[in-house]
Amino acid sequence: MAAANLLDFDLEGMAAFCERLGEKRFRATQLFRWIHQKGAGDFAQMSDLAKSLRDKLAGAATIPPLRVISEHTSADGTVKWLFDVGAGDAIETVFIPEDDRGTLCISSQAGCAVGCRFCSTGHQGFSRNLSTGEIVAQLWHAEHALRKRSNTEDRVISNVVMMGMGEPLQNYAALVPALRIMLDDHGYGLSRRRVTVSTSGVVPMIERLRHDCPVALAVSLHAPDDTLRNDLVPINRKYPVAELLAACKRYLDTAPRDFITFEYCMLDGVNDSPTQAQALVTLLRRAQLPCKFNLIPFNPFPASGLLRSPRERVVAFAKTLQAAGFVTTIRKTRGDDIDAACGQLAGEVQDRTRVQQRLRRIPVITQPAAGA
Repeated sequence: MAAANLLDFDLEGMAAFCERLGEKRFRATQLFRWIHQKGAGDFAQMSDLAKSLRDKLAGAATIPPLRVISEHTSADGTVKWLFDVGAGDAIETVFIPEDDRGTLCISSQAGCAVGCRFCSTGHQGFSRNLSTGEIVAQLWHAEHALRKRSNTEDRVISNVVMMGMGEPLQNYAALVPALRIMLDDHGYGLSRRRVTVSTSGVVPMIERLRHDCPVALAVSLHAPDDTLRNDLVPINRKYPVAELLAACKRYLDTAPRDFITFEYCMLDGVNDSPTQAQALVTLLRRAQLPCKFNLIPFNPFPASGLLRSPRERVVAFAKTLQAAGFVTTIRKTRGDDIDAACGQLAGEVQDRTRVQQRLRRIPVITQPAAGA
């Protein structure tokens, strides 16, 4: 039997694993604390566990770190890690320090299948979903590496945003246990208000998340109508704006915040006109949906064919929303000197999407690629 990856387990899963080893459930809490609070990766470090248990664990379990390919620190203190997740795939994770918080941006997939026009990750195509352990390992590595760097035992990461590579809600089965590990007081003890899942609008999974593990929700909107959003965010063709806003309104029934955050990437001559700003106001007023807007300066990359909106147009767009009573911020670009800013996370992904599409045209039974 293959050794279990303990980073895959939320506390309930860890308890079930301990019971399979013939151990009491309270051992799960001890293990959880050693791994997530203290950053232990070696069972020999777990000094309050009986040697017999440590010997069992050594034969039945692992705590595998992600291999760091590279680490870069921006002039503004932003840190970006490139992690190897095997089979030619690499993912990126970004830490953004601020005066009142430390935010970690975590990836959920190697590549992305949504294909938003303004996102460099989407242009690579999709390789596979990450496991729960691979999602959590990004936080595990970053938290304890940053503590060591700062020579502190205090928690460094106060906020987590699932805004890295991939669409989190298309990897739901791995996402929810990872969120529970982040929230657990024996794990990272993060507040539901300080863990945010960002989605392009996978409506059925928004519905499930509000029941299973409601955390803060950010939605990549980027357009005030279906015609434009169909072009910018292709998943809109399946879940149009009206359905998306209705799901967001229902989400607020259980959400830790009393508003939804809408992300809006400012694209020169595409979605940034005064008319479109007013259309956005009309759309959200009709929906009667409490929300705030986060306007994001576009970070150009060659394959997009898009340009960043001029600063004065972004400010004018924000003023229209603010005048209508919507809290609106303009995201400060962080880490762009190390390609760690919003929309720039690309990693190194073997695009298996096109391979799978070709295989579907071949009238024989084939073995699907990983992540299919």
